[in-house]
Amino acid sequence: MLPVIYSDEFLDHKTGRSHPENPERLRAVVNALKVAAFAEQIAWQEPTPALEKRSLMPLLVQTHSPAYIKKIKEIAATGGGYLDGDTPVSPRSYDVALLAVSAWLDAVDTVLATANPAFVLARPPGHHAESDTGMGFCLFSNAAIAAFYALEQPGINRVAILDWDVHHGNGTQAIVETHPQIAYCSLHQYPCYPGTGKASEHGLHNNVLNLPVPPGSDITVYQPLFAQKVVPFLADFQADLLIVSAGYDANAKDPLANINLQPEDYTLFTDYCLRLTRKIVFGLEGGYDFITLSQSVLATIERCLI
Repeated sequence: MLPVIYSDEFLDHKTGRSHPENPERLRAVVNALKVAAFAEQIAWQEPTPALEKRSLMPLLVQTHSPAYIKKIKEIAATGGGYLDGDTPVSPRSYDVALLAVSAWLDAVDTVLATANPAFVLARPPGHHAESDTGMGFCLFSNAAIAAFYALEQPGINRVAILDWDVHHGNGTQAIVETHPQIAYCSLHQYPCYPGTGKASEHGLHNNVLNLPVPPGSDITVYQPLFAQKVVPFLADFQADLLIVSAGYDANAKDPLANINLQPEDYTLFTDYCLRLTRKIVFGLEGGYDFITLSQSVLATIERCLI
């Protein structure tokens, strides 16, 4: 059985019908999972209500400035608005974003209790959210918060974050690159939004590995990078938990980038991770073509069930 942490409340973060990061993304994935050949091996899990997760708010304040948290809460409370041109906040967005954080923390708990993977099917995504600003559809930095949370758990001294979203996780890197107990590795199209993630950036503790790839790249570019760069970097760090910012917008049919991966390629990515450890939190980031998004999530989960 593989836990999938999901709530229909994640659909209540409204971004507008034409916005690429919309509730239909999750509906498509849920529908696909429910009719998958391995559907009976999925353990659907509701996230813990944010108010019941005692460590959530202290971790949120540790990761984001109080002024920024207050700003999102106030925009939501007054009917909604925008953090930037791409990042809307609707009346329920603040509460939904907190629930998304809680889902990522629940996944950490589940993975550490079972020593097996879990998948967080939540929105809004988080890897572009910096400490004092949201951008790129992201409100709170889910993966970074989950990493800090994991370090509070017994026996967890090092956490690695692998970001295979097609866009560089500028927020995640900015938040964790000064922390010697957290490693961050990103494969991303360059040039592309948000314009960050140079290969020359290594973090304050040699704990950052950025692997920019040019537009048009496919699995023949990604596979050697995983084998020769990603796996050695993560293996050398010897993390007690791996968190994957699982974006699926590097698919060839995705409208927001120009990388030519296929859904089945994520089976290979997942396999490389599982060779390192089964203690993996997979959390959804991007992916905006509903069909290839769903197929890619299924590929990741099916590989974890083997």
